[in-house]
Amino acid sequence: MRKNAVGWWALAGLIVVAVAGCGKGASAPGQAGASASAPAAAASGPPVSVSTVRAAKRDVNVTLEATGTVSALNSVEVRPQVSSTIAKVHIREGQFVKAGALLFTLDARADEVNVVKARAQLAKDQAALADAQRQLARSRELFAQNFISQGAVDTNQTLVESAQAVMAADRAAIEAAQVSLGYSRIVATTAGRAGAINVFAGSYVQPGGLPLVTITQIDPMAVSFNLPQRNLPDALQTLRAGGGSVTATMPEGRGGLTGKLQFVDNVVDASSGTVKVKAVFDNRDEKLWPGAYVTVRLVTRTLKDAVTVPQAAIIQGARGRAVYVVGDDKLAVLRPVEIVEAVGTDAVVTGVRPGERVVLDGRQNVRPGSVVAERSGDAASAPRRAGDAASGAASGAASGTAATVADAK
Repeated sequence: MRKNAVGWWALAGLIVVAVAGCGKGASAPGQAGASASAPAAAASGPPVSVSTVRAAKRDVNVTLEATGTVSALNSVEVRPQVSSTIAKVHIREGQFVKAGALLFTLDARADEVNVVKARAQLAKDQAALADAQRQLARSRELFAQNFISQGAVDTNQTLVESAQAVMAADRAAIEAAQVSLGYSRIVATTAGRAGAINVFAGSYVQPGGLPLVTITQIDPMAVSFNLPQRNLPDALQTLRAGGGSVTATMPEGRGGLTGKLQFVDNVVDASSGTVKVKAVFDNRDEKLWPGAYVTVRLVTRTLKDAVTVPQAAIIQGARGRAVYVVGDDKLAVLRPVEIVEAVGTDAVVTGVRPGERVVLDGRQNVRPGSVVAERSGDAASAPRRAGDAASGAASGAASGTAATVADAK
């Protein structure tokens, strides 16, 4: 009985060892087959529901965007050049005036008296000159008859020349008095719109005081803005080409005026790394006002036949940027791409051919080789596309470009 029990336990042990050995020998080939067939496993899995868009091919305008400040091309603070009292104000606040229009009249009675005195002095000296000339003529006759010496003639000649010099000084004094009298009439040196009037009739004014009024040119109007140093070559190229196309839009969406680049500063601000730029706009409708902030878009160049995809479709990975492209076999292929420029919610890229279908919504569930099921229409992807635009914009910003791009018209 004991022999049978021992034989039974020995036989059971051999069976267990044999089964364990078979299991170990079969495990290595099974693991190798599983790792080698990972794409096949993804392809054999259930289809992933996605929405796709086709890569578009079109011409796009590279546009630099910045915040600008509206400024007048000409703005003149009107001040008196003499101390006096305002006799009359000839304009109203907000009135448009032409160059040379009379703005203010000062009390000029003292200057008028000075002009009269200068003219009277001139008349007196004219009489003295006439007498000196007569004396000179008489002395020359007497000298010819040997009644006086040459020295007497020379003396009379000196008197005449002195009188002529005095008359020249009198004429200069008259002109100076007339200039002072002219300061009593304050006129506009440039055309524009009159601002607030700071004085009234009877106000005492002086050269160092507050301006009487400011005349600002409204049409045309300038917009000043700053561009990063890296965009300086584009701005200079646009300026040399005739100014390009610059659009100004008010924060609330008004405006949409189109102008031209007029000025690029000759120095880069070392503290901010930007360069000052100025554009000029036609402002007949008075949409732009000095001091206002506007959004400025400067078209620098056009990219011909550019391929664009939504920025939300671009995946940022450790090895760079990529998109999932769906082939005719419904399999997703991971395609590396490079962002050339941002296109608003889209991006100009290389690495994708025009017309290829790019996965937009559902890309987080896709793996290389996955079978995808495309949702029909864009209605299903519209809500998410708006939400994904922010993440796509962040990936576009990481490309290091400050430019945006708009469709070429």
